[in-house]
Amino acid sequence: MLRPNTTTLGVTVLPLPKMTKRKGENRTFRDRWETEYMFTYLKDRPVCLVCGANVSVPKEYNLRRHYETKHQDMYKDLDTTQRSQKVEEMKRGLVSQQNMFKKATAQNEAAVKASYIVAEEIGKSTRSFNEGEFIKKIMLKVCDQVCPEKKQAFSNVSLSRNTIAERICDLATNLHDQLMEKGKDFVSFSLAVDESTDASDTAQLSVFIRGVDSKMCVTEELLGFKSMHGTTTGTDIFEEVCKCVTEINLPWDKLVGLTTDGAPAMSGKKNGLVGRMREKMREENCAGELSVYHCIIHQESLCAKALKMEHVMTTVTQVVNFIRAKGLNHREFKSFLEEFGSEHTDVPYHTKVRWLSRGKVLNRFFELREEICQFLQSKGKDTAELQEQKFMCELAFLSDIASHLDALNLQLQGRGRIITEMYSSVKAFKAKLCLWENQLLQGNLGHFPCCQTINTQISTAVCAQFAEKLSVLGAEFNRRFGDFDGQKWRFELLSNPFAVDVEKAPTNIQMELIELQCDDTLKSKYDAVGAAQFPQHIPDTMPQLRTQAAQLLSMFGSTYLCEQLFSSMKMTKTSHRAHLTDEHLRSIMKVASAQSLSPDTDELASKKRCQVSGLNTPC
Repeated sequence: MLRPNTTTLGVTVLPLPKMTKRKGENRTFRDRWETEYMFTYLKDRPVCLVCGANVSVPKEYNLRRHYETKHQDMYKDLDTTQRSQKVEEMKRGLVSQQNMFKKATAQNEAAVKASYIVAEEIGKSTRSFNEGEFIKKIMLKVCDQVCPEKKQAFSNVSLSRNTIAERICDLATNLHDQLMEKGKDFVSFSLAVDESTDASDTAQLSVFIRGVDSKMCVTEELLGFKSMHGTTTGTDIFEEVCKCVTEINLPWDKLVGLTTDGAPAMSGKKNGLVGRMREKMREENCAGELSVYHCIIHQESLCAKALKMEHVMTTVTQVVNFIRAKGLNHREFKSFLEEFGSEHTDVPYHTKVRWLSRGKVLNRFFELREEICQFLQSKGKDTAELQEQKFMCELAFLSDIASHLDALNLQLQGRGRIITEMYSSVKAFKAKLCLWENQLLQGNLGHFPCCQTINTQISTAVCAQFAEKLSVLGAEFNRRFGDFDGQKWRFELLSNPFAVDVEKAPTNIQMELIELQCDDTLKSKYDAVGAAQFPQHIPDTMPQLRTQAAQLLSMFGSTYLCEQLFSSMKMTKTSHRAHLTDEHLRSIMKVASAQSLSPDTDELASKKRCQVSGLNTPC
């Protein structure tokens, strides 16, 4: 084709008409092309309605040449009306053909998205990958009864073992990418680290992150779940935690807190995780100091050992094991309770790793004390110790105090707990201990229901002994929670900033704190939304207060999330799934623990071009 304004054999060739940029003329040209040359536009390219050919350069000469050389003889006898009707007919056929392909594409994407949704539910419930095939069988049978015309659409959903495994890995990757994207906005973050072993004796390290962005929104997710096949020293744990932080591109200067289970490999000041982390922050020239905490729930459980009443717990455990260890004894005991007309039908086991099992066992044992003694006597067992007045008093007291400790434990559990709220619960319990101690010295058993049941057997001297034990328990609470007491002023800054003594606050926040306390609007907002949501309403003109609030909101008070994850891991990697790969286990844990993030199944389905099916993936 000749270029515009060029000369051939002395003749100047004018440029061919092109598509004008004016909207009205565009429509005129297109209408004329449809009726005269049988071309229409498809995705901004002219397409021949007769043969479907594309024209790369949308010029009238190209369209006219294509029509005259290939289709003119076929349609030269049609008048204008017939030509217009023919063009409309061919356009309707083209649209129908396009819709057919779009419908097929939409059905395929819907089938892929459905497989991701099912895989996500399987991952959250920590079920086997084989469950996908079982679910598909059920769906098809239901479809036969409810909507048999849709059976093919359900059949297209791939839920084979390999597909579910692949989908869960995709979901975990998507969650990791979302967390990485959110991490770019974090102004501060903290880590909770704990380690346990799975069914194959492989050490599994869980690392949770809680980050706060500039809008004071909290993100609490699993950062890493690492399988450690070798040693689990402080250096090994530190290297794995460093990899987790590096993989997500988080700056070390924004790390403000670290919470562990208090094991030597974690809390060691030189070679432990804590010491290594602080050394790493010094190497990175981080200005802030790393706040390190021992899990509040773990410490609360350890405080109970200060009572020194293991002999009572040992006797109770031995009796319970005698009843439940042998099937015959267990069956006879349940039948005995049924014949006796007891309110309870059984007595539970005690497990040290279960935080609440001690209180449940003691209370149930105390309530069934008479039935248990009669059952043991029928078995020829000596029950002299169980019938002693001293033992019965100690059992009643231990049952009551264990119930109070369990109530505190429940208050400290849960996702999204703010460290200031947890510390407030501990402070309240310490105040209760002082109250109970004074009341016991006066012989008042108002807060000890089990002791009230046998109050005739509890003398003033016994009450004084129990009060002394409460005093020891209170001292143990003060000792173990000393690191939290040292941060009291920071906790008050978040829990009740309007009551903080300005003179005792750091110099860099004193001016902002005065402005905050004198602002009646902010005070009314604090009363309306509460301490947890109030930092979102602190104005940008108070950057130091916002920074302090973000740091406190990001801190973990316990390793509850890690413990919860390990419980899911025990249900996932059982003896029947011991060959589950590290990658698949990590992906399942990522999906199962997701809370503030959810996988983008639309994006994953749009990127998927095919569905893989197979039977060789470990279940």
